[in-house]
Amino acid sequence: MPAYSVGAVFPSEARSMRDPRTNARIVQLTDHPSIHHNLYFLTSSFTPDEQSVVVASYRSGQAAYYRIGFPDGPMVQLTDEPDLHGYSGLISPKGDELFYTAGSRVRAVSLDTFETRTLAEYPGGQLGELSVNANSTLLVAAMKRDGHSHITITRMDGTGGETVFECPRTIIHPQFHSTDPDLIEYAQDPAPRMWTIRRDGSGNTNVYHHENNEFIVHENFLGDKGEELVFVVWPYALKRIRLSDAVMTPIASFNAWHIASNRAGDTILCDTVHPDTGLHLVDVATGARRTLCYPESSCGGSQWRKDRYAVAEDWKAAADEKAKSLSWMEMKVDTVYGPQWTHPHPSYSPTERWVVYTSDRTGYPQVYAVEISA
Repeated sequence: MPAYSVGAVFPSEARSMRDPRTNARIVQLTDHPSIHHNLYFLTSSFTPDEQSVVVASYRSGQAAYYRIGFPDGPMVQLTDEPDLHGYSGLISPKGDELFYTAGSRVRAVSLDTFETRTLAEYPGGQLGELSVNANSTLLVAAMKRDGHSHITITRMDGTGGETVFECPRTIIHPQFHSTDPDLIEYAQDPAPRMWTIRRDGSGNTNVYHHENNEFIVHENFLGDKGEELVFVVWPYALKRIRLSDAVMTPIASFNAWHIASNRAGDTILCDTVHPDTGLHLVDVATGARRTLCYPESSCGGSQWRKDRYAVAEDWKAAADEKAKSLSWMEMKVDTVYGPQWTHPHPSYSPTERWVVYTSDRTGYPQVYAVEISA
């Protein structure tokens, strides 16, 4: 077995199986006694040609990205550096690079030569996941610094970036619009959650005003047109809202959780929990849904048993558990909303023929791909 280092090649760990209840074809891509997960559900883990899947793995003792030949090729290590954000990875539109964040830096690594470059650095900041704009020139990321949240815009040509918006509340999950290269949707946490803003920091607009008792999560653009957002009112409903006039329309009443739209905007992919009824494909027009497979993930996070955002008492309970534990190894990480790698976080492949997701059904989080049958 080669040592862990950039460019190291590891044998395939893939194995094929069938879901016993839906008969869907599933490929398990990783099989090592450590944490693995796909990229965040707001982006695809597949390269554009669907010849590779990029995953995060902690097998070396710290988070690193690996490229896996799909469906049963070898694994190649792409990164080896501290402070890497395992959910920040974003495959470039051309499929030649992986963009990611590590501490205060926005970085890129070639998927072929493994050459790395730093696109921008934000001293003292901690950056989150990335999203690319419609003309493939800019990357947006949320950042924590000096007790405040920020929105950062980084130029993909490597000439740096800037902070365009600052907020005392938490900012998470900024996403560029699919056709407007200057429009960003992002979440403030807790409520009101859904906002839009221009890439220069102007036009900050609350899409829908609600209180903490309406638990809205996991919003993203509905299809490539981007005229609407689709979102979850946890754990009751899947809804859509039109950006032009804030008209809201229900899609279906069930416990949809992490959601991803197809490009046409007529189907929503989602996982479920409490109860876990599997991964579903939801028809946007009718609300009808079919079960794709059953990930059987443990789906950690005490807040998902409730129908409101975490408040001070919830965070205090997590701190109390930590204080009672012998060490961090005896407690659940991020008891309130995680651990994130116990959540499926399903997302489409570029052709929308495959869905990638994470499951810890075997005792460790592993990455899987399930085929969507006609």
